[in-house]
Amino acid sequence: MLRFEGQLIMRASTHPAATLGSPSPVLSVSPVVLPALDRAVDLELRVSAPVTGDDLPVILLSHGQGYSNHLSSLNGYAPLANFWAAHGFVVVQPTHLSSRSLSLDPDTPGAPMFWRSRAEDMSFVLGRLDAIEAAVPQLAGRLDHGRAAVAGHSMGGHTASLLLGARLTDPDDGTEVDLTEPRIKAGVLLAAPGGGGDSLTESAAEGLPFLSTMDFSKMTTPTLVVVGDRDASHLTVRGPEWFTDPYVLSPGPKSLLTLFDAEHGLGGVSGYDVAETTDESPERVSVVQRLTWAYLRSELYPGDPAWRTASEALAADADALGRVESK
Repeated sequence: MLRFEGQLIMRASTHPAATLGSPSPVLSVSPVVLPALDRAVDLELRVSAPVTGDDLPVILLSHGQGYSNHLSSLNGYAPLANFWAAHGFVVVQPTHLSSRSLSLDPDTPGAPMFWRSRAEDMSFVLGRLDAIEAAVPQLAGRLDHGRAAVAGHSMGGHTASLLLGARLTDPDDGTEVDLTEPRIKAGVLLAAPGGGGDSLTESAAEGLPFLSTMDFSKMTTPTLVVVGDRDASHLTVRGPEWFTDPYVLSPGPKSLLTLFDAEHGLGGVSGYDVAETTDESPERVSVVQRLTWAYLRSELYPGDPAWRTASEALAADADALGRVESK
């Protein structure tokens, strides 16, 4: 696994945006179990971290759904988790109740997407970082509890949006839902759902009514939105443009990374060589790895030039696989 990641880094090192140091070996532990009395099952996590270093910032990584059994769990998204951990972050990956791997009764309250529970999982984790350190002795005293970010892909992007300040109306009782997590200082949305209303297909509006009232106007936390310009979804009638809504419809500061010819998998972020990826590209995954790392590094450490350096280098590259804009 580390050897494969090293291949990606060597491939990336020929690109002018490669400003990363050498990757560190990664410690990955799972499952770390957090007892949760008010949850259908206890919360299981994967925790990945560099084997050395202190005062390590934290990324909470929310998985998507898809049709596989285990990518939508703590066992998915290795290309991102491994890379971020190898370059100085502690990555915490929960298995949300929506995961196929849990095989919960379809009549479980909140099923099938558990949109509220997914966001609550992340706040639960932030309140128990001490317990996570105790469960992984190699991490004891090494986390910076004041520097936390969230990232999510697809349905995980919806989860991250809510934590970053997006609102919706609960389809069950009509109340406005505010799950903003003030302990989260920055976010990355990867192919996250856009706005509701007329943007949704009829089947999406009926089957996933919580998407119908998404409101990004109060999503003020600094966020990088990552989209593919060929991401066609059965959820929307607007095509790939829909995925830019979290950037377009929210106030700044925000940045948008548009990946050329990328589809919903963004080159393969959900796993190594997985069948769900329709646009497999190690080079594209490398861009996502490096640009997301640089963005979070600069947001969590004001004054760090990583994001400026990476985005300017991307703009200067005639053969770039994407473009960045900011507001």
